[in-house]
Amino acid sequence: MPAHRHGNLSAGTLQNFVLVGFKGGPETQALLFAVFLALYMVTILGNLIMIVVITRDARLHSPMYFFLRNLSFLDLCYSTVIAPNALADFFSSKAITFAGCAAQFFFFSLLGSTECFLLAVMAYDRFMAICSPLRYPVTMRPSACARLVLVSYCGGLFNTTMQTSFTFSLPFCGSNRINHFFCDVTALLQLACADTALNEMILFGICGLIILGTTAVIIVSYGYIIVTILRMRAGSGRLKVFSTCGSHLTAVSLFYGTLFVIYAQPGAMESMEQSKVISVFYTLVIPMLNPLIYSLRNKDVKEALRRLGQKHTGP
Repeated sequence: MPAHRHGNLSAGTLQNFVLVGFKGGPETQALLFAVFLALYMVTILGNLIMIVVITRDARLHSPMYFFLRNLSFLDLCYSTVIAPNALADFFSSKAITFAGCAAQFFFFSLLGSTECFLLAVMAYDRFMAICSPLRYPVTMRPSACARLVLVSYCGGLFNTTMQTSFTFSLPFCGSNRINHFFCDVTALLQLACADTALNEMILFGICGLIILGTTAVIIVSYGYIIVTILRMRAGSGRLKVFSTCGSHLTAVSLFYGTLFVIYAQPGAMESMEQSKVISVFYTLVIPMLNPLIYSLRNKDVKEALRRLGQKHTGP
């Protein structure tokens, strides 16, 4: 990566960035605006419904749905950090202040890495429920669940603090045009007029540890779960377990797959156009799909939605 950028700005004077976004004329921009708006509205509606249903239905007041409600909250905030600004940029100057860019990056990284930890916690919860059902009520009592969510946020906070401090301490003294539709680290590092080798090492090191560490928890948990399921007698119990675990595994595969492509492999920063397309999936598409994945494949959630609908429509 080049160690400098040509431009008329000197180190420390850069006050604003410009988000380049996607290529194309007015028609393309209008189409992308419509797609982004539709994805964001469905994301907001779907995750709000999940939060309301789980909160109001006493039958869903269990550890699994406690974590699922927190996942919906994360997805809601995750998309909101990115989508409104991206929507405005389709028809505006696309400018973002240095402080605004740092804030967007901080919260985006916080929520994204917290979701990694939370998905691992959800896998551990399923492991305890299926493999140690007698110990489950004690191990996953409300206070323990709250601590696991807090630990997830602490892990996310550690990652985003490191990433933000190292990234925004770099001198940006050349071009201020970020080749992305939000302030992502891979695009920001390309603008630095200094050696970014240390930053790249920290990026791939921390993100790699988080992704690989949480993936290991998920794989080990589901390894034990699969063994336990295979030992069950065929019937509705096995089908219910497969349904519940299948929803979580689908969400995990989508989220981790896109993160690995961008953040956990060398050369990930070389194709920014590809990176932008993939970023749409984990910032908008996946947060939109998660409520659908958990509601369409989960009998308890579907029944809770039906009961909530009956309360509002009357007899």
